[in-house]
Amino acid sequence: MADAEQTLVNGVTNLSVNGNEKGKDSAEDFAKSWGFGLSELYKLAIRFFKEKDGKALKLKYQDKLRLVAYTKQATFGKYRNDVSPEVGFLDVVGNDRRQAWQALGDMSQTTAMVEFVKQLDALCPLFRPFTEAHNAEKQEQQRKRQEEEDRLRREAEEKERRRLEEEAQRQQELQKQKQLEQEMQIRAALNQQTAVQFAQYAQQQCPNNKQQQEELIRQLQEQHYQQYMQQVYQQQLLHQQQQYQQMQQQQQASNTAPAPSPQTNPSPPMASPTPTQQPGSQPTEAPPKPQGNSVIPNGPAEATEKKPEGEDLIPPPALLMPASIWTRKDIQSFKDSVKHCQENVIKIGSLATATVRVPTHEDGTCLFWEFATDYYDIGFGVYFEWTIAPNTTVSVTVSESSDEEEFDEEQDTKNDVEQGTKKEDRPPTDEIIPVYRRDCHEEVYCGSHAYPGQGVYLLKFDNSYSLWRSKTLYYRVYYSR
Repeated sequence: MADAEQTLVNGVTNLSVNGNEKGKDSAEDFAKSWGFGLSELYKLAIRFFKEKDGKALKLKYQDKLRLVAYTKQATFGKYRNDVSPEVGFLDVVGNDRRQAWQALGDMSQTTAMVEFVKQLDALCPLFRPFTEAHNAEKQEQQRKRQEEEDRLRREAEEKERRRLEEEAQRQQELQKQKQLEQEMQIRAALNQQTAVQFAQYAQQQCPNNKQQQEELIRQLQEQHYQQYMQQVYQQQLLHQQQQYQQMQQQQQASNTAPAPSPQTNPSPPMASPTPTQQPGSQPTEAPPKPQGNSVIPNGPAEATEKKPEGEDLIPPPALLMPASIWTRKDIQSFKDSVKHCQENVIKIGSLATATVRVPTHEDGTCLFWEFATDYYDIGFGVYFEWTIAPNTTVSVTVSESSDEEEFDEEQDTKNDVEQGTKKEDRPPTDEIIPVYRRDCHEEVYCGSHAYPGQGVYLLKFDNSYSLWRSKTLYYRVYYSR
């Protein structure tokens, strides 16, 4: 009996030495060769050992003793009396298991797991097919789960796309309705002001013919409306040019003489109210005396005065409609859909400002934008620059501060006095959305705006208020027909 115990102990001792030598290999690499993680592989081996012991797995007493010792070492580590049950002197199996566990010494728990799997694989040829079957089942489940996730993602994207299209169509319809209502109000005010003049003129041109008089009045009203709108556009453009000239004068006031006041266009001699005039007010001028069928009672031919300078390069601005703004909660899915395109992810440093220039597209009628950030908010605003872009390419400019460009131009003016005053040739720009801080780290901020004409949208992302933190911006812009 003593000889048998000594042989057993020596066998386990030799096993522990061999196990330590084999444990030099990477445990994780060993587990990956089986297609599992080490912990998962060990649990699978324990399951196989418990289910097949005494059935498909018939082990010798010494081999089974070794496997049990490895399980103790993998679970508790080095042998401890507090976790080993008390065994009697006549409990041969209990004493053998204790000695086998003690013989493993300081073997690590990871090495014990590896050795258990290796010994089980060597003792039972059915173990490897068992693991391969589980690995195939695991991969099949992962494949099905991935296909289901892809299907749900595609459905969500398609649903979101349809929602955006419906929202865009609804916004366009609302904007068209607002424009139509505004046009009807302007036409009603103009028609009421000129009703008496046009009626008298039509009576002179077509006496005793009510139908021709009504047709002539309709033509005159349409011409009057078109001339009025053209005058509004010209006045708006002129006002914008005056504002830029005043800014130049303020910058140059300290070193240069005051620039001459901008030259204004003479007011056309037509009776045209402002949009805020009350219906029923009478015009201040009488219609000119008719001189043939080509005479228009709204004023002489001089009403189409000379265009302001640069108008042949910049289209006349239209009445700007307010932008639509909304938010949505799926910020993480939005970032995941955007981050694969590096051009749509911008790093904006502290005290910096990023400007995204989006030219209008000849096939589009409305611009859409979406953006979000990581962890912190950012300032955002939208402007429209009345200029003709050479192409439809979207460009991004990041400056260290929002005043950097103005400061550089002021320094150039101050340092080069001999060049005199240089006229700034910037296109006019209208503000659509003022720059305010947006909590875009919590929600996706979205918006749209109907094209007022041909030009370039300027999307301003302002981080100039942040002294230390830089911001990561995820954005997307597109247009609809």
